[in-house]
Amino acid sequence: MHTSSIVVKIDFEMKLSIITTLFSSSPYLEPFFKSASLAAKDFAEDDYEIIFVNDGSPDDSLMVAIELAKKDSRIKIIDLSRNFGHHKAMMTGLAHASGDYIFLIDCDLEEDVGWLSKFKKIMIDEDADVVFGVQNNRKGNFFEKITGFIYYKILSAFTIISQPPNITTARLMTKRYVDALTLHQERELNIGGLWSITGFKQVSTEVIKLSTSPSTYSFRKKLSESVNAITSFSSKPLLYIFYIGVGVTLTAIIFISWLLFIYFFSTPPDGYTSIVASIWLLSGVMISMQGIVGIYISKIFSEVKQRPFTIIKETINFESIKKNKLK
Repeated sequence: MHTSSIVVKIDFEMKLSIITTLFSSSPYLEPFFKSASLAAKDFAEDDYEIIFVNDGSPDDSLMVAIELAKKDSRIKIIDLSRNFGHHKAMMTGLAHASGDYIFLIDCDLEEDVGWLSKFKKIMIDEDADVVFGVQNNRKGNFFEKITGFIYYKILSAFTIISQPPNITTARLMTKRYVDALTLHQERELNIGGLWSITGFKQVSTEVIKLSTSPSTYSFRKKLSESVNAITSFSSKPLLYIFYIGVGVTLTAIIFISWLLFIYFFSTPPDGYTSIVASIWLLSGVMISMQGIVGIYISKIFSEVKQRPFTIIKETINFESIKKNKLK
């Protein structure tokens, strides 16, 4: 019996969408536009679009982008009504991309638009739906590196998310992958987790990021993102609460049994030190448990309200656009 296999070849004679978000990005927009245009023409000749998503930028990023859009109709702008956050802004841009291939990248020049040709070759060779960059050595100072390391270790320990540490925003994706990705409707989302659980064949490649601007992800923001990722993709903390409760109960039973033994067969214990210590320990454990449960309840509260994912204030150079495509 003879078997045959069907090999699907990726055709790159199709439209490309380059997507980036704007937040205090004014100094980088013109050089980014020039680099992105060259990379896009090399990829898809003149069949491409560059989408800027203004995430409530406090500087004049929007005005600079508008001036660029006046010169080139392939530049499209989505102006959000306020700052919704980097992840939601990226998802909004992805939801409105019309290209057969979508290249997501930050515009602060730390990620090289020239990676597009490298990602294209890997996508063809590996027949993949996603190619993304990974840093071998995380950029930034010691504090940024150590907090990033801790973030990925916590994420790995508490969730089912399988992603290499130090991933970059830059990634080339097929339309079918992006269509599947934008089916997710979480209000409190962690886009790194969604990238992973969406599936398809994803391939990483080592890249080197530059340091052109200070990181906007402070320790507090990283901590918030780790809590959001854990509670979005895992119920392990609730399971750990159960185990801690069982452990504390067993410890209490053993301790009470020991006290009863001492009371009946030896000198009865006196003083309140052990009582105070026990109350202190159990109070801390109970408050922590209630806090974890409270985080999950707050996420349920946020999701059931079904508020708009993002709100689009204005669009430029879009022929037609459904303003709240992500709901």
